[in-house]
Amino acid sequence: MKASKKLPLGSELGKHWETIVGGIKDGLMIVDKEGCIVFANRALAELTGYREEELIGQKCSVLGCSLFNLERAQGGRHWCVLMRTGEVDFRRCTIMRKDSKLVPVLKNASRLADQDGEVLGAVETITDLTEMVESDSKSTSFRHQLVHEGSFHGIIGISHTMRPIFRIIESAARCEVPVLILGESGTGKELVARTIHQLSKRCKKPLVSVNCAALSESLLESELFGHVKGAYTGAHSDRIGRFELARGGSVFLDEIGDLSPSIQVKLLRVLEEKTIERVGESRPVPVNVRIISATNQDLRGLLESGRFRKDLYFRINTIPIKLPPLRERVGDIPVLVEQFFEELKTQTGSAVQGIEKAAMDILQQYPWPGNVRELKSALAYVFAICADPLVQPVHLPSDLLSYRHPAPSPHPGKSRMQELKKQQLVEALAQARGNKSRAAEILGISRVTVWSRLKRYGLADDQLRFPDR
Repeated sequence: MKASKKLPLGSELGKHWETIVGGIKDGLMIVDKEGCIVFANRALAELTGYREEELIGQKCSVLGCSLFNLERAQGGRHWCVLMRTGEVDFRRCTIMRKDSKLVPVLKNASRLADQDGEVLGAVETITDLTEMVESDSKSTSFRHQLVHEGSFHGIIGISHTMRPIFRIIESAARCEVPVLILGESGTGKELVARTIHQLSKRCKKPLVSVNCAALSESLLESELFGHVKGAYTGAHSDRIGRFELARGGSVFLDEIGDLSPSIQVKLLRVLEEKTIERVGESRPVPVNVRIISATNQDLRGLLESGRFRKDLYFRINTIPIKLPPLRERVGDIPVLVEQFFEELKTQTGSAVQGIEKAAMDILQQYPWPGNVRELKSALAYVFAICADPLVQPVHLPSDLLSYRHPAPSPHPGKSRMQELKKQQLVEALAQARGNKSRAAEILGISRVTVWSRLKRYGLADDQLRFPDR
């Protein structure tokens, strides 16, 4: 008997239940309070590629909804954002079909409760947005409306590594002290700086960026502080510098480790006295800016060698934010790939719809020395040459295909090996959206071994927020 026959419907409505739900063009499902699907209509089956009988009895996480992934990644006690908020109104997200294709959808959902207020489950409707997205694929404004559910103000990441960084960014935005962003090239330092500015009370004023490594000392000094007519050969008129242009806003000093000693002294004065002096002029000019700095260099090493001033270092390092390299947050790669796919499909009109597991495995095993910037560049190459609906290993850049993962040490410490296996298990479960069978395939082990390791490492489901399907 279908689950719908068990629903507490009135007699007259009950007679027409099959006709009513069968005529609905949107996908519809009803889940119990544990997230198990007890009813799915024909439209949902067609949308997801599953048969109705395949869906009934499964956990709703089988649909790979990005709202579910976000709730799980944030470590909440609920299995879905719906259970936390009580309803989901017109939320754009993605679900994954049985064939692993991602589908953009619009979701509405509400909890169901009995007369005593006890939650019984939930009812959800899912509208396919594929045609709308395709018809508007060349519209930049529409693309920007599709806010990625795995992002924090445009910074993509659902891994445990990124969550504390998001909290620091929010804290940094609320105050006025200098921020120092540390990280390898391509980790997104400028994006973090822009986010801090946009979340701050200075957001309506300019954010002015300067690459300190791109200009000579004399040009950089003029660029930062401005100059007066005749200050040097070629100074034919007065020029306002970046600090004055950003008045009331923020100045982002990228690659601050490349500053010369003389400009370091001038920058220290800006921080201490809130004034600048234009080149060729001794009159102090007051400025009201917040300084956000970034570098991919080891500033402490520069301190020891005398190449960077200690007093300046301690002034700019009030709030340090260390961005991890991509190789240390492998679990974010599928989310980043999904986001870049959407952007590249919009830009190129490509027919690429997804990526094969073998190709994704290569992306997750590669160390990405150029980090997120290199990943985006690699995917741009893929879209340039791939004419198939699914990206295969052969479509990836040669550097990725020729890379061989280094062999492990022949005598690793036992504790280190156990920690490595634990981390691999957590990352595999994240990639598999909590599905233990799929995680076992990723790791090349049996499902029983996955359960055994979960128990051995004390990784209970309610801790990981990876409910079984």
